[in-house]
Amino acid sequence: MAGAEPFTADGVRGFLHRAAGKAETGLVLTHGAGGDCRMPLLVAAADAFCEAGYDVLRCDLPFRQRRPKGPPSPSGAAADREGLRQAIAALRAQGPQWIILGGQSYGGRQATMLAADRPDLVAALLLFSYPLHPPGKPERWRVEHFPRLHTPCVFVSGTADPFGTPAELRDAIAAIPALKDMIKVDGAGHDLKRGRFDLASVVAAITRLIN
Repeated sequence: MAGAEPFTADGVRGFLHRAAGKAETGLVLTHGAGGDCRMPLLVAAADAFCEAGYDVLRCDLPFRQRRPKGPPSPSGAAADREGLRQAIAALRAQGPQWIILGGQSYGGRQATMLAADRPDLVAALLLFSYPLHPPGKPERWRVEHFPRLHTPCVFVSGTADPFGTPAELRDAIAAIPALKDMIKVDGAGHDLKRGRFDLASVVAAITRLIN
């Protein structure tokens, strides 16, 4: 976490990475159901975007602020989305006016639902391991809001992810009426810890969408 400083604001807790110069664009990153904002994937992504000139805020969702372990409750999903909205406002108050919203798994799903309801809130979405369906239950899709999603998206997904195959993801994102890109990580599962994972290509994909 070199270069990151602890950050707190109204309803927001996390770490702020500041770019070397004045950043016009910022990135809010959050975690999945089993993690927090210290997860290595988010730290690595924050460092990569910071080096590319973005200010980055890694934040804990409200459910994780309430307790250090355990999954979120479905009844708390609206509060988690409100926490993301507060994190966006907090980063915007630090300077960057163009904000990318990113999340891993559950955090990414909540990000897409927030953007579907608030299409002008962020410039783009960065979605690591979007959970299309529970493992082994491909009939339980979590994409009912995709046709209302008008925010450009980059999806990063492992080819061995039990929450959705590349083919399933490709079919699902066809319903999104916005620019989108999909980056496959060969051999990686839901945590993206295996396989060749080039964060530079992720930064480039987001940059193309917003420019």
